[in-house]
Amino acid sequence: MTSMESLIGLVNRIQQACTVLGDYGGANDSNALSSLWEALPSVAVVGGQSSGKSSVLESIVGRDFLPRGSGIVTRRPLVLQLHKVDGKAKEYAEFLHMPGQNITDYAVVRQEIQNETDRVTGRTKQISPVPIHLSIYSPHVVNLTLIDLPGLTKVAVEGQPQTIVEDIENMVRSYVEKPNCIILAISPANQDIATSDAIKLSKEVDPSGERTFGVLTKLDLMDKGTNALDVLEGRSYRLQHPWVGVVNRSQADINKNVDMIVARRKESEYFETSPDYGHLANKMGSVYLAKLLSQHLETVIRARIPSITSLINKTIEELESEMNQIGRPIAVDAGAQLYTILELCRAFDRIFKEHLDGGRAGGDKIYNVFDNQLPAALRKLPFDRHLSLQNVRKVVSEADGYQPHLVAPEQGYRRLIERALSYFRGPAEASVDAVHFVLKELVRKAIAETQELRRFPTLQAELAAATSEALERFREESKKTAIRLVDMEASYLTVEFFRRLPQEMEKAANPANQATPNEDRYGEGHYRRIASNVSSYIGMVSDTLRNTIPKAVVYCQVREAKLSLLNHFYTQIGKKEAKQLSQLLDEDPALMERRQQCAKRLELYKTARDEIDSVSWAR
Repeated sequence: MTSMESLIGLVNRIQQACTVLGDYGGANDSNALSSLWEALPSVAVVGGQSSGKSSVLESIVGRDFLPRGSGIVTRRPLVLQLHKVDGKAKEYAEFLHMPGQNITDYAVVRQEIQNETDRVTGRTKQISPVPIHLSIYSPHVVNLTLIDLPGLTKVAVEGQPQTIVEDIENMVRSYVEKPNCIILAISPANQDIATSDAIKLSKEVDPSGERTFGVLTKLDLMDKGTNALDVLEGRSYRLQHPWVGVVNRSQADINKNVDMIVARRKESEYFETSPDYGHLANKMGSVYLAKLLSQHLETVIRARIPSITSLINKTIEELESEMNQIGRPIAVDAGAQLYTILELCRAFDRIFKEHLDGGRAGGDKIYNVFDNQLPAALRKLPFDRHLSLQNVRKVVSEADGYQPHLVAPEQGYRRLIERALSYFRGPAEASVDAVHFVLKELVRKAIAETQELRRFPTLQAELAAATSEALERFREESKKTAIRLVDMEASYLTVEFFRRLPQEMEKAANPANQATPNEDRYGEGHYRRIASNVSSYIGMVSDTLRNTIPKAVVYCQVREAKLSLLNHFYTQIGKKEAKQLSQLLDEDPALMERRQQCAKRLELYKTARDEIDSVSWAR
């Protein structure tokens, strides 16, 4: 195979691979494979209805395989990929929607095109932009990708929407507007070229004519005494590429099933013996047209190679990066699976610690609990009500029983302080719970941010359950410790406080007051001093707990989460059997499919790069 055939065949194979991977013509035309498809040149066959498009295609292929009839026959784009094979190889056709089914009967190919068209559009005259993909492998073709498009029309007929004219033009335009699309403009010779729908559209999208090849059909059907030399020789309408005339099979030949090889020979004889076109015979006919397109494709491909190679290399890097994120397939032996699970857990644990230590957002919320929420909760405690004159009198009186206190009501003080200190339990427990919820949120974030874990929803669920259980244990221990700190303050009152009480009580006696100390001892001033002393003591304890509760919470919850969050989980994992480990590494089916797609695409791009390097500059 020549370097030209190799290069065009390579482009053909890449386009076919893009098609097989389901990107071209799919819902997402912005992805890399669609970009690669559009970076590669292909030939779009454009013409009005009954202009001879189908006959030209069949002549190039050398087979009678397209549906025929009146009106709109081509109602969906047909992406036709021709693959030249060795002369001894078997000739066959294959549809993308019927992979692996090699069809050798072209009457079956024709019927399947009709059936597949009807499947999408119904048995009506509607059109659809969803393409049909057909590959033909034959020693009698050149490597080409041809796109047969619905024929341009001027009016809607019965059974068609009024927008059919515009719909067809928009569909055809969406193909021929692409800068890498070569336009094969089909015009019948028995009509004025000025009225050619194909030439009109190609002039709009390709005003310079660089991408347009003009094909003149039905030369044998022109009125006697007339010819198409003005068009074929470029005087009526000049293109940068030469016009090519073709003579297709007549309807009588089609009805008689005249072999395409015979038809090609008759076409060649027509030009060779024609008094009008004999001097152009070597540049006319469907065989010459196919070779001309193939030669032009080589030129275009060589010009596009740098940009194609750049696109391929860029996409290889992106796919390899994505493959690294998705991860490689999991080994089947238990040892490797256990190692993988532990590695995934360590990756999660690392991200969780980054959240706590400030490498990632979230750990600051724990500080906010201690710096804002805890002090605010302490300030809101109902000490004003507890130390009201009425409550102090009541508590002190009940503490004295039937014996009145003499100097300082010790039991009254103890009861007032102990009951006040019980209020500190609420903020202590609330601080523990607040930190617990922060830790749970950080665990959730860490699991979500661990890229490697996304592959394994079952392991994610197990890890979430194990960490939740561990955090619950830490919370219970932290709550016990925080409450214990409060109880410790209530269980032993500072001795200096009680030593000062008698002195303060004596100082509080007002010499100017005629009432005796005993009388003042049961007055409002007496109870206000008791409330003030208790409030002072509570303030001292509040300051102490404001410092010690955070220490207890950090020690019992945050520190434990950093050091031993997964310890119990590691122990349980080590006891699991191979089957249980496999279940943990049961990947998300969507992710498995994504990996397979990435692997196929990566293989496609690497193969394309290697083959382009091997043939692009061959001589």
